[in-house]
Amino acid sequence: MRLSVMVFGLVCFCALVIGIAAPLPQDEEDVRGAFLTSRPKEKTTTSGTTAKPGGKRRPKPVDGGNNPNKPPDKEKTPPVNPGNSGNKPTTPSDTGKPVNARRMGLGVTLFMRDSNGLAIRVDPDHAFQKGDRVRILLETNSDGYLYIFNTTNDGPATLIYPDVDLDEAGNYLQAHVPFEIPSSSSTEERLRWFAFDEVAGTEHLFFVFTREPLSGVPIDDDLIAFCRESKERCPIKPSSEVWAAVEKHRQEPLRTDKTKQYGKAETAGEQDATARGFGLAKDDPQPSLVMMASSTRPTLVATLDLIHK
Repeated sequence: MRLSVMVFGLVCFCALVIGIAAPLPQDEEDVRGAFLTSRPKEKTTTSGTTAKPGGKRRPKPVDGGNNPNKPPDKEKTPPVNPGNSGNKPTTPSDTGKPVNARRMGLGVTLFMRDSNGLAIRVDPDHAFQKGDRVRILLETNSDGYLYIFNTTNDGPATLIYPDVDLDEAGNYLQAHVPFEIPSSSSTEERLRWFAFDEVAGTEHLFFVFTREPLSGVPIDDDLIAFCRESKERCPIKPSSEVWAAVEKHRQEPLRTDKTKQYGKAETAGEQDATARGFGLAKDDPQPSLVMMASSTRPTLVATLDLIHK
């Protein structure tokens, strides 16, 4: 009997030690909850009552310094990459941001056009056919810069956002203010959706979300000037250094949560928030897929694969 008690006690002790030593896994509910916790209780307006041209351009320095879109003074500032525009590196104290920034998260909702022309939520794992049209609604949980690269099968990468024809080449997103690509507000129907052609394959979308502009990729006026000099260079093909950095960050672990609620149409609230630059509220629909960094690193790279048969 004493031996049984001793063995039982030893088992309990080992279980306690293992429980203390092993990190608690972050379940899916925590991932979604952590992403949505920064949504306000009520819908907030961030850009007035109507969408503003250039509303996604990088914000001006809070200290009232030089125009961030002005080319750098070569005599006073050291050389910088095309995507920096001569801005000095910022620190949390410069921008007023908290030192302990939250983990970066990205919410993705994929919509497919139905026979009536409505945007219907669809599973990203859906096998798409020739003629299918899709649109992506994105939401971030913090302010930052979004870059979207596309590859087909194992082909070369192409930058599809920022784009000189969208948002005045800006790519700055505010927390929980939805962004869609392509835009449902485009004047031409063909520009409102991604359309699958007759060539089968897998479309890989790389979402690169950063707290500061991505080095080596021009944005805003820099991108407009870059493409104006030679239209053959646009859309941009990232350099080997840029793509190596993207691939490196892609290897870093992400926490994900995927909902199974599909078939519902895009709500009027989502459409209004997207068109007018409003932040989504707690009671607004949640993203179909939430991807969140496992640490507070300043760059998140998430992928979405669209299968085309």
